Amino acid sequence: MKRISNIRQVLFVLAVGLGLWGVSAPAVQAQSRKLLQLQARITAEFQRSPGSFALAFRDIQKPRRTLLMNEHESIHAASTMKTPVMLEVYKQAAAGRFQLTDSLVIKNEFASIVDGSPYSLSVEDDSEPALYKRLGQKASIYELMYAMIIYSSNLATNIIIELVDAKNVTQTMRDLGAADIQVLRGVEDGKAYRQGLNNTTTAYDLLLLFEKLGKRELVSAEASEAMIRILLDQKFNELIPAKLPADVQVAHKTGWITAHSHDSALVMLPDGRQYVLVILSRGWESNDLATEVMANVSKMIYDFMVSGR
Repeated sequence: MKRISNIRQVLFVLAVGLGLWGVSAPAVQAQSRKLLQLQARITAEFQRSPGSFALAFRDIQKPRRTLLMNEHESIHAASTMKTPVMLEVYKQAAAGRFQLTDSLVIKNEFASIVDGSPYSLSVEDDSEPALYKRLGQKASIYELMYAMIIYSSNLATNIIIELVDAKNVTQTMRDLGAADIQVLRGVEDGKAYRQGLNNTTTAYDLLLLFEKLGKRELVSAEASEAMIRILLDQKFNELIPAKLPADVQVAHKTGWITAHSHDSALVMLPDGRQYVLVILSRGWESNDLATEVMANVSKMIYDFMVSGR
């Protein structure tokens, strides 16, 4: 991803605001100035950490308030791809393929997408070890999906992906208008990794996903609410939620691999307003510094929302 140094995104917001939302020119210009100032502060904060960043922000109630930085740069998705997988579970359940209460066997052998050869996951490399103690037992689809999101369980993820098929996940994202995100496989498929066959995403595609979630347009209003409730239970809160007030609700999914750290969120303010924020990063030298920078940027976005009504 390139360093952020241009203002084309904000100028685009200005043009669209004038043409489509019926906002007066002075009001749009004032809003655009605030977005430019926000972008400058965010750029300076990102530059504190070696590496590169992508960001996508949108106020759902006032979508002209959008800020995009390196939004179409493709990057390893890490565990952010688990939100699209959850969406596919709800979509297939709504279509009658299964019920969320149906059970699956907890197993630890999966087929590589390269040649079908078997591989297994290591409990030491997973963020949720408890599931490995239950190999051979059964768990409901909902329980596995929940562990996939809130604990980012890789084992649960692979079992769920085997159920819904990664190709279906990608197609569902295409149907939503997300043109670039690719969900190719489960986690820790070493042969696929060595051939460059990785799950990838863009900040913009995750923005589209969480925006539709915020509008309760994913599968159904009821399914959207159910997905939001799961995302609200997220156990890893060092990034977007870290510096926000306790009364702000953050429905989000993180992702981390070596020198990559991401967060994608629907942020719900106490007054009912909602915004989407996606921050992707890679190539940094210090995880602690990158984490601090992304948390600071999230606070900047929040401050913009509460001061720029």
